[in-house]
Amino acid sequence: MKQLRSVKGTHDILPNEIYKWKQLETIVSQACEQFGYHEIRNPIFEETGLFSRSVGEETDIVTKEMYSWEDIDGKHLTLRPELTASVTRAFIQHNLGNQSPIQRLYYSGPLFRRERPQKGRQRQFHQFGVEAFGSNNPEQDTEIIAIAWRILSQCELEKETILNLNSIGSQECRNKYRTALKDYIQPYIKDFSQTSQHRFETNPLRILDTKSEKEQTILKEAPKISDYHTRNDSSHFDSLIGFLKDISIPFSINHKLVRGLDYYTGTVFEFNSGNLGAQDALLGGGRYNGLVETLGGKPTPGIGFAAGIERFLIAMEQSKLDTKESNLDIYFVCLGEKALSSVLEISQKLRGIGLKVISDTLRRSMKSQLREANKLEAKYALMIGENEINDGNVIFKDLSKGIQKTILQSDIINFFEELTN
Repeated sequence: MKQLRSVKGTHDILPNEIYKWKQLETIVSQACEQFGYHEIRNPIFEETGLFSRSVGEETDIVTKEMYSWEDIDGKHLTLRPELTASVTRAFIQHNLGNQSPIQRLYYSGPLFRRERPQKGRQRQFHQFGVEAFGSNNPEQDTEIIAIAWRILSQCELEKETILNLNSIGSQECRNKYRTALKDYIQPYIKDFSQTSQHRFETNPLRILDTKSEKEQTILKEAPKISDYHTRNDSSHFDSLIGFLKDISIPFSINHKLVRGLDYYTGTVFEFNSGNLGAQDALLGGGRYNGLVETLGGKPTPGIGFAAGIERFLIAMEQSKLDTKESNLDIYFVCLGEKALSSVLEISQKLRGIGLKVISDTLRRSMKSQLREANKLEAKYALMIGENEINDGNVIFKDLSKGIQKTILQSDIINFFEELTN
Protein backbone atom coordinates (compact mmCIF):
# COMPACT_ATOMS: atom_id res chain seq x y z
CA MET A 1 0.00 0.00 0.00
CA LYS A 2 1.31 3.46 -0.95
CA GLN A 3 2.48 5.50 2.00
CA LEU A 4 0.57 8.76 2.40
CA ARG A 5 2.64 11.90 2.73
CA SER A 6 1.98 15.58 3.44
CA VAL A 7 0.75 17.68 0.52
CA LYS A 8 3.39 19.62 -1.43
CA GLY A 9 3.96 23.00 0.15
CA THR A 10 2.84 21.92 3.62
CA HIS A 11 4.94 20.60 6.46
CA ASP A 12 4.58 19.04 9.89
CA ILE A 13 5.88 20.96 12.87
CA LEU A 14 7.48 18.17 14.86
CA PRO A 15 8.00 17.99 18.65
CA ASN A 16 11.71 18.84 18.35
CA GLU A 17 10.77 22.09 16.54
CA ILE A 18 7.69 23.20 18.41
CA TYR A 19 9.56 24.78 21.31
CA LYS A 20 11.03 27.39 18.94
CA TRP A 21 7.53 28.20 17.67
CA LYS A 22 6.14 28.54 21.19
CA GLN A 23 9.07 30.71 22.23
CA LEU A 24 8.52 33.11 19.30
CA GLU A 25 4.75 33.18 19.89
CA THR A 26 5.39 34.07 23.54
CA ILE A 27 7.77 36.90 22.56
CA VAL A 28 5.19 38.27 20.12
CA SER A 29 2.24 38.13 22.52
CA GLN A 30 4.22 39.69 25.38
CA ALA A 31 5.51 42.51 23.17
CA CYS A 32 2.05 43.28 21.77
CA GLU A 33 0.42 43.24 25.18
CA GLN A 34 3.11 45.59 26.53
CA PHE A 35 1.79 48.09 23.98
CA GLY A 36 -1.84 47.45 24.95
CA TYR A 37 -2.78 45.26 21.95
CA HIS A 38 -5.37 42.48 22.27
CA GLU A 39 -5.40 39.18 20.43
CA ILE A 40 -8.01 38.43 17.76
CA ARG A 41 -8.62 35.06 16.07
CA ASN A 42 -10.40 34.94 12.71
CA PRO A 43 -11.92 32.07 10.69
CA ILE A 44 -9.53 30.18 8.45
CA PHE A 45 -11.72 30.81 5.37
CA GLU A 46 -13.77 33.79 4.21
CA GLU A 47 -15.92 34.87 1.29
CA THR A 48 -13.70 35.20 -1.78
CA GLY A 49 -14.88 38.77 -2.37
CA LEU A 50 -13.22 39.91 0.85
CA PHE A 51 -9.77 39.33 -0.64
CA SER A 52 -10.48 40.39 -4.21
CA ARG A 53 -11.88 43.72 -2.93
CA SER A 54 -9.12 44.39 -0.39
CA VAL A 55 -5.91 42.86 -1.73
CA GLY A 56 -6.67 43.82 -5.35
CA GLU A 57 -8.11 42.03 -8.39
CA GLU A 58 -4.82 42.27 -10.29
CA THR A 59 -2.44 41.12 -7.57
CA ASP A 60 -0.65 37.77 -7.90
CA ILE A 61 -2.39 36.61 -4.73
CA VAL A 62 -5.87 37.00 -6.22
CA THR A 63 -5.10 36.00 -9.81
CA LYS A 64 -2.77 33.03 -9.19
CA GLU A 65 -2.37 31.97 -5.57
CA MET A 66 -5.69 31.69 -3.70
CA TYR A 67 -7.26 28.37 -2.73
CA SER A 68 -10.92 29.01 -3.61
CA TRP A 69 -14.01 26.88 -4.16
CA GLU A 70 -17.75 27.12 -4.61
CA ASP A 71 -19.59 25.85 -1.56
CA ILE A 72 -22.67 23.64 -1.71
CA ASP A 73 -24.93 26.71 -1.41
CA GLY A 74 -23.20 28.48 -4.30
CA LYS A 75 -21.15 30.82 -2.12
CA HIS A 76 -17.54 31.40 -3.22
CA LEU A 77 -15.10 30.79 -0.36
CA THR A 78 -11.32 31.11 -0.01
CA LEU A 79 -8.72 29.89 2.47
CA ARG A 80 -7.32 33.15 3.81
CA PRO A 81 -4.11 34.24 1.97
CA GLU A 82 -3.49 37.12 4.39
CA LEU A 83 -5.03 38.40 7.61
CA THR A 84 -5.38 42.18 7.44
CA ALA A 85 -8.55 41.84 5.37
CA SER A 86 -10.03 39.33 7.85
CA VAL A 87 -9.23 41.53 10.83
CA THR A 88 -10.71 44.55 9.06
CA ARG A 89 -13.86 42.60 8.21
CA ALA A 90 -14.21 41.66 11.90
CA PHE A 91 -13.59 45.29 12.93
CA ILE A 92 -16.52 46.38 10.74
CA GLN A 93 -18.86 43.45 11.46
CA HIS A 94 -18.59 43.71 15.24
CA ASN A 95 -18.61 47.53 15.41
CA LEU A 96 -15.28 47.56 17.24
CA GLY A 97 -14.83 51.20 16.36
CA ASN A 98 -17.80 52.06 18.59
CA GLN A 99 -16.21 50.32 21.58
CA SER A 100 -13.08 52.46 21.56
CA PRO A 101 -11.76 55.26 19.31
CA ILE A 102 -8.52 53.27 18.92
CA GLN A 103 -8.60 49.51 18.36
CA ARG A 104 -5.26 47.75 18.88
CA LEU A 105 -5.26 44.12 17.73
CA TYR A 106 -2.72 41.36 17.11
CA TYR A 107 -2.97 37.86 15.65
CA SER A 108 -1.08 34.71 14.75
CA GLY A 109 -2.13 31.80 12.55
CA PRO A 110 -1.91 29.80 9.32
CA LEU A 111 -2.39 31.25 5.82
CA PHE A 112 -2.60 29.67 2.37
CA ARG A 113 -1.14 30.65 -1.00
CA ARG A 114 -0.37 28.40 -3.95
CA GLU A 115 3.19 29.64 -4.44
CA ARG A 116 6.27 27.73 -5.55
CA PRO A 117 7.56 26.19 -2.29
CA GLN A 118 11.00 27.32 -1.15
CA LYS A 119 12.89 27.73 2.09
CA GLY A 120 10.80 29.82 4.46
CA ARG A 121 7.84 29.99 2.04
CA GLN A 122 5.27 27.20 1.90
CA ARG A 123 1.73 26.90 0.56
CA GLN A 124 0.48 26.66 4.12
CA PHE A 125 2.51 29.14 6.11
CA HIS A 126 2.12 31.09 9.34
CA GLN A 127 2.17 34.77 10.18
CA PHE A 128 1.87 37.03 13.18
CA GLY A 129 0.90 40.66 12.88
CA VAL A 130 -0.71 43.72 14.40
CA GLU A 131 -3.39 46.17 13.24
CA ALA A 132 -4.38 49.54 14.72
CA PHE A 133 -7.60 51.31 13.67
CA GLY A 134 -8.66 54.88 14.40
CA SER A 135 -5.64 57.18 14.31
CA ASN A 136 -4.18 58.88 11.25
CA ASN A 137 -1.36 60.50 13.22
CA PRO A 138 2.36 59.70 12.76
CA GLU A 139 2.73 58.66 16.40
CA GLN A 140 0.48 55.69 15.56
CA ASP A 141 2.86 54.72 12.74
CA THR A 142 5.71 55.04 15.22
CA GLU A 143 3.96 52.78 17.73
CA ILE A 144 3.45 50.05 15.12
CA ILE A 145 7.09 50.16 14.05
CA ALA A 146 8.19 50.20 17.70
CA ILE A 147 6.28 46.94 18.34
CA ALA A 148 8.08 45.34 15.40
CA TRP A 149 11.42 46.62 16.71
CA ARG A 150 10.62 45.28 20.19
CA ILE A 151 9.93 41.81 18.78
CA LEU A 152 13.10 41.87 16.68
CA SER A 153 15.12 42.95 19.70
CA GLN A 154 13.65 40.22 21.91
CA CYS A 155 14.60 37.69 19.21
CA GLU A 156 18.12 39.25 19.04
CA LEU A 157 17.68 40.06 15.35
CA GLU A 158 17.88 43.86 15.44
CA LYS A 159 21.63 44.02 14.61
CA GLU A 160 21.14 42.00 11.43
CA THR A 161 18.02 43.89 10.33
CA ILE A 162 17.49 47.09 8.34
CA LEU A 163 14.27 49.11 8.46
CA ASN A 164 13.41 50.38 4.96
CA LEU A 165 10.90 53.21 5.06
CA ASN A 166 8.88 55.12 2.48
CA SER A 167 5.64 57.02 2.01
CA ILE A 168 3.56 56.30 -1.08
CA GLY A 169 1.45 59.32 -0.22
CA SER A 170 -2.23 60.15 -0.52
CA GLN A 171 -4.46 59.31 -3.48
CA GLU A 172 -3.82 62.79 -4.95
CA CYS A 173 -0.07 62.19 -4.72
CA ARG A 174 -0.22 58.72 -6.24
CA ASN A 175 -2.41 59.84 -9.15
CA LYS A 176 0.17 62.45 -10.18
CA TYR A 177 3.09 60.12 -9.56
CA ARG A 178 1.48 57.28 -11.53
CA THR A 179 1.30 59.53 -14.58
CA ALA A 180 4.91 60.69 -14.16
CA LEU A 181 6.18 57.13 -13.68
CA LYS A 182 4.36 55.85 -16.77
CA ASP A 183 5.74 58.75 -18.82
CA TYR A 184 9.26 57.79 -17.69
CA ILE A 185 8.86 54.03 -18.31
CA GLN A 186 7.00 54.30 -21.66
CA PRO A 187 10.14 54.68 -23.86
CA TYR A 188 11.66 51.54 -22.26
CA ILE A 189 8.50 49.44 -22.00
CA LYS A 190 9.71 46.81 -24.50
CA ASP A 191 12.68 46.09 -22.21
CA PHE A 192 10.37 45.12 -19.35
CA SER A 193 8.97 41.65 -18.64
CA GLN A 194 5.39 40.67 -19.43
CA THR A 195 4.58 40.90 -15.73
CA SER A 196 5.88 44.47 -15.54
CA GLN A 197 4.14 45.40 -18.79
CA HIS A 198 0.88 44.16 -17.30
CA ARG A 199 1.54 46.15 -14.12
CA PHE A 200 2.25 49.20 -16.31
CA GLU A 201 -1.41 49.12 -17.32
CA THR A 202 -2.98 48.09 -14.01
CA ASN A 203 -0.75 49.35 -11.16
CA PRO A 204 2.53 50.93 -12.36
CA LEU A 205 3.79 51.53 -8.82
CA ARG A 206 4.20 47.77 -8.47
CA ILE A 207 6.92 47.90 -11.15
CA LEU A 208 9.16 49.60 -8.59
CA ASP A 209 9.12 46.29 -6.69
CA THR A 210 10.61 44.32 -9.61
CA LYS A 211 13.39 41.85 -8.82
CA SER A 212 14.89 42.14 -12.33
CA GLU A 213 18.34 43.77 -12.25
CA LYS A 214 17.83 45.02 -15.81
CA GLU A 215 14.57 46.72 -14.89
CA GLN A 216 16.02 48.14 -11.67
CA THR A 217 18.86 49.68 -13.72
CA ILE A 218 16.31 51.42 -15.96
CA LEU A 219 14.40 52.63 -12.89
CA LYS A 220 17.46 54.23 -11.26
CA GLU A 221 16.64 57.61 -12.79
CA ALA A 222 12.86 57.26 -12.40
CA PRO A 223 11.05 60.08 -10.58
CA LYS A 224 10.63 59.69 -6.82
CA ILE A 225 7.21 59.57 -5.27
CA SER A 226 8.38 62.00 -2.58
CA ASP A 227 8.57 64.69 -5.29
CA TYR A 228 4.77 64.42 -5.56
CA HIS A 229 3.89 64.39 -1.87
CA THR A 230 1.23 66.84 -0.77
CA ARG A 231 2.01 69.12 2.17
CA ASN A 232 0.17 66.74 4.51
CA ASP A 233 2.06 63.74 3.08
CA SER A 234 5.41 65.41 3.70
CA SER A 235 4.46 66.65 7.16
CA HIS A 236 3.27 63.19 8.24
CA PHE A 237 6.39 61.45 6.94
CA ASP A 238 8.77 64.04 8.42
CA SER A 239 7.10 63.66 11.82
CA LEU A 240 7.43 59.87 11.64
CA ILE A 241 11.13 60.19 10.82
CA GLY A 242 11.60 62.54 13.77
CA PHE A 243 9.77 60.21 16.16
CA LEU A 244 11.85 57.20 15.06
CA LYS A 245 15.00 59.18 15.73
CA ASP A 246 13.64 60.15 19.16
CA ILE A 247 13.24 56.50 20.16
CA SER A 248 16.52 55.41 18.52
CA ILE A 249 15.13 53.06 15.86
CA PRO A 250 17.53 53.17 12.89
CA PHE A 251 16.08 53.30 9.37
CA SER A 252 16.88 53.88 5.72
CA ILE A 253 14.66 55.78 3.27
CA ASN A 254 13.88 53.59 0.24
CA HIS A 255 11.98 55.59 -2.39
CA LYS A 256 11.19 52.42 -4.40
CA LEU A 257 9.52 50.56 -1.54
CA VAL A 258 5.82 50.16 -2.36
CA ARG A 259 4.70 46.80 -0.82
CA GLY A 260 2.69 44.30 -2.83
CA LEU A 261 -0.96 44.84 -1.93
CA ASP A 262 -3.31 47.44 -3.37
CA TYR A 263 -4.73 48.67 -0.06
CA TYR A 264 -1.54 50.44 1.12
CA THR A 265 -1.50 54.25 1.44
CA GLY A 266 0.99 56.66 3.01
CA THR A 267 3.62 55.03 5.23
CA VAL A 268 5.04 51.68 4.08
CA PHE A 269 7.95 49.83 5.67
CA GLU A 270 9.92 46.59 5.63
CA PHE A 271 12.46 45.06 7.95
CA ASN A 272 15.03 43.18 5.87
CA SER A 273 17.36 40.61 7.42
CA GLY A 274 20.89 39.69 6.38
CA ASN A 275 20.19 36.17 7.66
CA LEU A 276 17.70 35.33 4.89
CA GLY A 277 19.69 35.59 1.66
CA ALA A 278 18.15 37.08 -1.50
CA GLN A 279 14.54 36.86 -0.24
CA ASP A 280 15.39 39.04 2.75
CA ALA A 281 12.03 40.58 3.74
CA LEU A 282 11.40 39.57 7.34
CA LEU A 283 8.49 41.82 8.36
CA GLY A 284 6.52 44.47 6.51
CA GLY A 285 3.49 46.68 6.64
CA GLY A 286 2.08 50.14 6.31
CA ARG A 287 -1.02 52.32 6.26
CA TYR A 288 -4.31 51.32 4.65
CA ASN A 289 -6.52 54.33 5.32
CA GLY A 290 -9.13 53.41 2.71
CA LEU A 291 -9.51 49.70 3.49
CA VAL A 292 -12.31 49.91 6.08
CA GLU A 293 -14.40 52.02 3.71
CA THR A 294 -13.64 49.69 0.77
CA LEU A 295 -15.03 46.77 2.77
CA GLY A 296 -18.24 48.61 3.69
CA GLY A 297 -17.34 50.34 6.94
CA LYS A 298 -17.14 53.97 7.97
CA PRO A 299 -13.98 55.80 6.80
CA THR A 300 -11.38 54.77 9.39
CA PRO A 301 -7.58 55.05 9.17
CA GLY A 302 -5.56 51.90 9.81
CA ILE A 303 -1.98 50.68 9.94
CA GLY A 304 -0.34 47.36 10.68
CA PHE A 305 2.33 44.83 9.81
CA ALA A 306 2.70 41.09 9.27
CA ALA A 307 5.65 38.70 9.48
CA GLY A 308 6.18 35.11 8.40
CA ILE A 309 6.88 32.86 11.37
CA GLU A 310 8.85 30.34 9.29
CA ARG A 311 11.11 33.11 7.99
CA PHE A 312 11.55 34.51 11.51
CA LEU A 313 12.66 31.11 12.76
CA ILE A 314 15.21 30.80 9.94
CA ALA A 315 16.65 34.19 10.87
CA MET A 316 16.69 33.20 14.55
CA GLU A 317 18.85 30.15 13.79
CA GLN A 318 21.83 32.50 13.54
CA SER A 319 20.94 34.59 16.57
CA LYS A 320 22.37 33.88 20.02
CA LEU A 321 18.91 33.41 21.54
CA ASP A 322 18.58 30.08 23.35
CA THR A 323 15.93 28.14 21.43
CA LYS A 324 16.53 24.82 23.16
CA GLU A 325 13.61 23.35 25.07
CA SER A 326 14.00 23.34 28.85
CA ASN A 327 15.01 20.01 30.32
CA LEU A 328 12.72 17.44 31.87
CA ASP A 329 12.77 17.86 35.65
CA ILE A 330 12.19 14.29 36.86
CA TYR A 331 12.24 10.83 35.34
CA PHE A 332 10.43 8.48 37.72
CA VAL A 333 11.89 4.96 37.62
CA CYS A 334 9.29 2.35 38.58
CA LEU A 335 10.58 -1.05 39.73
CA GLY A 336 7.82 -3.66 39.75
CA GLU A 337 4.03 -3.54 39.40
CA LYS A 338 3.47 -2.92 43.11
CA ALA A 339 5.14 0.48 42.78
CA LEU A 340 2.88 1.71 39.97
CA SER A 341 0.23 3.31 42.19
CA SER A 342 2.83 5.17 44.26
CA VAL A 343 4.66 6.39 41.14
CA LEU A 344 1.44 7.71 39.59
CA GLU A 345 0.31 9.35 42.83
CA ILE A 346 3.65 11.06 43.60
CA SER A 347 4.11 12.15 39.95
CA GLN A 348 0.73 13.83 40.02
CA LYS A 349 1.64 15.75 43.20
CA LEU A 350 4.99 16.85 41.71
CA ARG A 351 3.30 18.13 38.58
CA GLY A 352 0.99 20.07 40.88
CA ILE A 353 3.96 22.21 42.00
CA GLY A 354 4.95 22.91 38.38
CA LEU A 355 7.55 20.22 37.70
CA LYS A 356 7.89 18.25 34.44
CA VAL A 357 7.66 14.57 35.31
CA ILE A 358 7.76 11.42 33.15
CA SER A 359 7.28 7.89 34.42
CA ASP A 360 7.98 4.71 32.46
CA THR A 361 4.93 2.93 30.99
CA LEU A 362 6.79 0.08 29.27
CA ARG A 363 7.78 -1.71 32.51
CA ARG A 364 11.43 -1.84 31.45
CA SER A 365 14.45 -2.68 33.54
CA MET A 366 16.00 -0.10 35.88
CA LYS A 367 19.03 0.13 33.56
CA SER A 368 16.83 0.86 30.53
CA GLN A 369 14.81 3.45 32.42
CA LEU A 370 17.91 5.29 33.64
CA ARG A 371 19.32 5.22 30.12
CA GLU A 372 16.08 6.84 28.92
CA ALA A 373 16.31 9.45 31.70
CA ASN A 374 19.78 10.45 30.52
CA LYS A 375 18.68 10.47 26.87
CA LEU A 376 15.87 12.88 27.75
CA GLU A 377 18.36 15.01 29.74
CA ALA A 378 16.29 14.81 32.90
CA LYS A 379 17.72 16.76 35.82
CA TYR A 380 16.77 14.18 38.44
CA ALA A 381 15.65 10.60 38.74
CA LEU A 382 13.34 9.18 41.40
CA MET A 383 13.37 5.41 41.95
CA ILE A 384 10.83 3.36 43.82
CA GLY A 385 10.39 -0.39 44.17
CA GLU A 386 8.94 -2.88 46.64
CA ASN A 387 11.51 -2.10 49.37
CA GLU A 388 10.87 1.66 49.11
CA ILE A 389 7.11 1.05 49.30
CA ASN A 390 7.49 -0.98 52.46
CA ASP A 391 9.78 1.64 54.04
CA GLY A 392 7.79 4.69 52.83
CA ASN A 393 10.85 6.01 50.99
CA VAL A 394 11.90 7.07 47.49
CA ILE A 395 15.45 7.17 46.12
CA PHE A 396 16.53 10.54 44.67
CA LYS A 397 19.41 10.91 42.19
CA ASP A 398 20.88 14.10 40.74
CA LEU A 399 21.79 12.91 37.24
CA SER A 400 24.33 15.66 36.52
CA LYS A 401 26.21 15.41 39.83
CA GLY A 402 25.72 11.70 40.52
CA ILE A 403 24.52 12.44 44.07
CA GLN A 404 22.03 9.91 45.45
CA LYS A 405 20.01 9.91 48.69
CA THR A 406 16.91 8.39 50.25
CA ILE A 407 13.91 10.64 50.99
CA LEU A 408 10.68 9.96 52.87
CA GLN A 409 7.70 9.89 50.52
CA SER A 410 5.88 12.23 52.90
CA ASP A 411 8.70 14.81 52.51
CA ILE A 412 9.02 14.64 48.70
CA ILE A 413 7.04 17.82 47.94
CA ASN A 414 8.89 19.92 50.52
CA PHE A 415 12.20 18.50 49.28
CA PHE A 416 11.60 19.59 45.66
CA GLU A 417 10.13 22.96 46.62
CA GLU A 418 13.36 23.75 48.51
CA LEU A 419 15.51 22.28 45.73
CA THR A 420 13.92 24.30 42.93
CA ASN A 421 13.54 27.64 44.76
